[in-house]
Amino acid sequence: MQAVMASDASKLRLRVTPNTLPCQNDDRVNDNANVSMGYDETTIHKTILVGDSGVGKTSLLVQFDQGKFQAGSFSATVGIGFTNKVVDVEGTKVKLQIWDTAGQERFRSITRAYYRDANALLLLYDVSNKASFDNIRAWLGEINEYAQEDVVIMLLGNKADMTSERVIRTEDGERLANEYNVAFMETSAKTGMNVDLAFMAVAKDLKMKKTRKPTDPKFSVTDYVNQEKQSVGCCSS
Repeated sequence: MQAVMASDASKLRLRVTPNTLPCQNDDRVNDNANVSMGYDETTIHKTILVGDSGVGKTSLLVQFDQGKFQAGSFSATVGIGFTNKVVDVEGTKVKLQIWDTAGQERFRSITRAYYRDANALLLLYDVSNKASFDNIRAWLGEINEYAQEDVVIMLLGNKADMTSERVIRTEDGERLANEYNVAFMETSAKTGMNVDLAFMAVAKDLKMKKTRKPTDPKFSVTDYVNQEKQSVGCCSS
């Protein structure tokens, strides 16, 4: 685990396990072994989870990284920390360095500093918390001000399993995403719904940005997500 202003030992510490990244002992022997279809598999893509405190950023990351949900076990993230994850995109290994950020206002200046070299941003709100949704415009404003112009942005309505507590409709999220021309889906860190799909879509877009020829059609995260969601069983844990 590497972190900036890490939380104390009682709080969650994300970690990089020994098998998270492929063995690199042979990298110096043959550099071409790391290149697949014109894509350099040693490339690390900085991917940041942002949004208000309590929207489930840490739970989403743990669900994606470890495939589990630990109810009520996380305190609010303090500062920022990251874990590495390799995603297989059509036979190509795409390395994501996923940063979990604190949503509290006092840490916003730290979060902004990490926007500048981010390759992808997953912006979360809680479908049972109207304030977290209302604050999305402010988050998007910061992203537009500090992030790179070609950064991949995805809006996620998390805690979609909380049907009885829901106050933000799916169409509200879709409308906001369309307004800002960003991809959108609802997720559940608890059940795993759409969690893998969200990160896979981001990884695929990042790979395509590196390999797309000028004459190739632009990859659409939204179209990809819609196609995958129509596949049988694509959205289950």
